[in-house]
Amino acid sequence: MHTEWKAGIGYFRAKKLPVIQIKEVHRADMVDFGRELDGSEGIHCMENSPYTDYAWLTYPLEGEYRISKRRYSAFFGTDLEILLKGLRVDTLYLIGGLTDVCIHYTAVDAHQHDYHIRVVTDAVAGSSKEAHQYALKAIQYLQRDALINTADLEEV
Repeated sequence: MHTEWKAGIGYFRAKKLPVIQIKEVHRADMVDFGRELDGSEGIHCMENSPYTDYAWLTYPLEGEYRISKRRYSAFFGTDLEILLKGLRVDTLYLIGGLTDVCIHYTAVDAHQHDYHIRVVTDAVAGSSKEAHQYALKAIQYLQRDALINTADLEEV
């Protein structure tokens, strides 16, 4: 899966298109988890952990935008909307994980903000195969053209 992430992000890098890297990070005292721990997930993405960083295979390059978020959606409580407006973006291409969590909630919020959504299906991964498939189906319900794969990127 990670090779598809690299191929997906590599396409945008080669075309010199804006790349926005997003990571979830929580404070050491856990005051920013909210209801997040009520579900299946345990404590994760702690700011003082060496494992809370961008994926090494697709680590941000100089000039790429970086956003830290405290919730699943990259829109919630971040400056993503300001950045997208400044870049004059109308379509978001989503790569990474988890399909049924961060990808799904970011896609829903992108839809609510009137962005076109493109989820690169062979460059995302879910918490399980079933959860991955259900999330993709829910995203496609919002926008029928939302699901693409890395081969489709050649048409961008």
